[in-house]
Amino acid sequence: MTERSDSRADLSLLVDGGSLGNPGRGYGSFRLADREGHEEIVRLEFGDQVTNNQAEYRTLIAALEAALAHALEHGWSPERLSLAIVTDSQLMAEQMSGRWRVRQPHLKPLYQRARALLQRFGRVEISWRPRREIVAVLGH
Repeated sequence: MTERSDSRADLSLLVDGGSLGNPGRGYGSFRLADREGHEEIVRLEFGDQVTNNQAEYRTLIAALEAALAHALEHGWSPERLSLAIVTDSQLMAEQMSGRWRVRQPHLKPLYQRARALLQRFGRVEISWRPRREIVAVLGH
């Protein structure tokens, strides 16, 4: 997977978070791409005692904040933009799309923050892809 996640979307995000140990040292990476060909990869560190799922959500939140800032810097109205998100976390993809409930108390505030950010955009698609496809782009 070397192309943008959805060439029809105004903005696309490829996100991956994890932890060395569970919980352990949390990390994440995301790629932000826009319809004009801009693309950047961002690496994140979350410190110790972070679960894998917390790292996934924290990475998504950072990516959504970056997408929002990118849109505003370009003078684009986020509510008029389409956003495609690709993740290797089936849990996060299903929860964010509303198909699964968020049962873990430590994930609820992260989920709520991510939902609030998603609501700033016009149309959002979130999809799951196998880890190997994400690693091919982000490298971890």
